[in-house]
Amino acid sequence: MGPCQDNGGNGGHDAEEAVRYLHCPYCSGAMTMTDGTLECSQGHNFDVAKQGYVNLLRGAAKFSADTAAMVAARADFLAAGHYAPIAGALAALARETAPEAAGGDPGCVVDIGGGTGYHLARVMSEFPDSEGILLDISKFAARRAARAHPRISAVVADAWDGLPLADGAASVVLNVFAPRNPAELRRILRPEGVLLVVTPRPDHLRELVAALGLLRVGEQKDERLADRLSAHFTEVARERSRSTMALDHKALPQLVGMGPNAWHQQSERLEERIARLPEPCDVTLSVTLTAYRPLI
Repeated sequence: MGPCQDNGGNGGHDAEEAVRYLHCPYCSGAMTMTDGTLECSQGHNFDVAKQGYVNLLRGAAKFSADTAAMVAARADFLAAGHYAPIAGALAALARETAPEAAGGDPGCVVDIGGGTGYHLARVMSEFPDSEGILLDISKFAARRAARAHPRISAVVADAWDGLPLADGAASVVLNVFAPRNPAELRRILRPEGVLLVVTPRPDHLRELVAALGLLRVGEQKDERLADRLSAHFTEVARERSRSTMALDHKALPQLVGMGPNAWHQQSERLEERIARLPEPCDVTLSVTLTAYRPLI
């Protein structure tokens, strides 16, 4: 997030452009940045880490953050392009539903629980005049996200707590396989903005659920999501993305180890189960992408 931060060959990033969308997690005051330190008018200050992200956590997080090993597994799996259909569909939906820029400040694109920045980086290609802000509870994810794209700033924050963003800062909010706080999402989104949510469908990874002992996706997941958001948002578009991934025995443990299933697996037992599967193993990728407008 620091000025002229090295972004893996993508050029420098002047974080001053993103700071105007942030606010202090303690007093909600506007933030400024001087010499690599964010500070609000009340004197709360936060140093930008040498890896390029800033930690705006307010106390202990409610849930465990992804570990370095989980983030590394996700980075490797995503870099291989296995979830490219999701990123592509998300970028297309963002382009179709985002508010038209009418001069002035275009607002930022925010990714809540954005991990390594893979999906946000793809979406940012559709919005050349906007800044991207990624929030994740894991500092290991934030380190990678800070280098994912020249216009992404990475912030460590808790999606279940108050988001360290100004009211109406975002024109687009992304939420991919991540927790969501409906009231806070509505607060940070502009009245004409759009919230894009990606959720797994019941047949997602169906070939691996029994074979590897993975967590199951509930049959009514989309309906429960719509019910939770209904007090603050109205659905305006919904589409499904379904394809088949051919995964070798290197990709399979990465897939298991990069998300919630990692907390429920024993490595030796997982290796034994994977060894019994064909190589490559055809695995279903199945998600719902839903666009919401905020209620006025």
